[in-house]
Amino acid sequence: MHTEPLLQPLTGFTPGLNGALSALGQHEAGNRGVLAAAASGLSEFILSKGADVDRVLGLCRINPELLQQPTLSLGLPNYCQVLEEAAVQSGCDNFGLHYGKQFKPQSLGLIGYIGLCSSTVEAAIQNVVNAFPFHQHNTLTRLVDKGDHYRFDYQVRHGSILCKRQDAELTLGMILNLLRHGLGKSWAPREVHFEHPRPHQWHEHCKIFDAPVYFDQPYNSLLIAKRDLQRAMPERDQTLLLVMQDAIRRLNADAPSQQSIVDSARSRVRQALLRGEPVLDEVADKLGLSASSLQRRLREQNLSFTQLVDKVRCELATHYLQQQQLPISEMALLLGYSEVSAFSRAFRRWFGVSPRQWRQAGASEESATAPSRV
Repeated sequence: MHTEPLLQPLTGFTPGLNGALSALGQHEAGNRGVLAAAASGLSEFILSKGADVDRVLGLCRINPELLQQPTLSLGLPNYCQVLEEAAVQSGCDNFGLHYGKQFKPQSLGLIGYIGLCSSTVEAAIQNVVNAFPFHQHNTLTRLVDKGDHYRFDYQVRHGSILCKRQDAELTLGMILNLLRHGLGKSWAPREVHFEHPRPHQWHEHCKIFDAPVYFDQPYNSLLIAKRDLQRAMPERDQTLLLVMQDAIRRLNADAPSQQSIVDSARSRVRQALLRGEPVLDEVADKLGLSASSLQRRLREQNLSFTQLVDKVRCELATHYLQQQQLPISEMALLLGYSEVSAFSRAFRRWFGVSPRQWRQAGASEESATAPSRV
């Protein structure tokens, strides 16, 4: 583990600090999704897992040259897609988990150095949370005070992104490595939570995080005991911290909003489904709109709120059915249905068959019949 003082000399940051600051002077487009530092070493890691890098990047419409510039921007949907595609093409179902395990904080560019330069471990995680909206758009990060511990929450809220398991496992792995940089390799969180259903090889998650891991949770989270967080960061440096914080803010000065109202509403509907039937007033309130304003803006896209909820459920249903280990009864709850029979009726309306028949026939053959996305 790297423990040398960050200022002795500046070249010790290469390519982190020097590369990031030089790129600031060359590229003025701003961050429009996620900074490419989040994909540091991705091509090499895909190769190490036996997949064709050109094919994976090509399918996800990512220019490989972007991955060499940590302060350039990738579209967030493309970024999440490339991690999912890499898992498929490599046959490594836990691709994001493994990628995150080896991802050093120094490789994260500006956001990584914001953590490394902080005074204490608690300051590091708080500074990363505060700066994360500049590193990655349309994403929730927060540190929730739970008494004797904090809960670090992470959640992608881009409405057009359906598959984001690999990104979630990668990101919590990145945060784990930052914490272990300050607390030692043997440190472990109290618990780890993931939004997605439990994968087949879930025991790997418990081993890597060295903690109980729970799935189907409201957020992707790490539970961190407060007593662990007062330790000083090995490379703390207030001057460089201010430089990094200013740099990441300037990258976002002219960045445009990323989501349409439909995508924003879709994201909120997905979150509401975990609590039951989505309510128009509640979704509108989360978006900072009145119910009538949200309805009007959806109508401009030839869509009603009821139709939006129906389409989101349809998308999620086909996604969940491809996860063979997920019981259909549990799937109904994830989709906001109080009874399995209600889910089955809706599914027959969408596809003309029951969820069980669809799964048995093979998701790959039936997915072509799914309604088009909004």
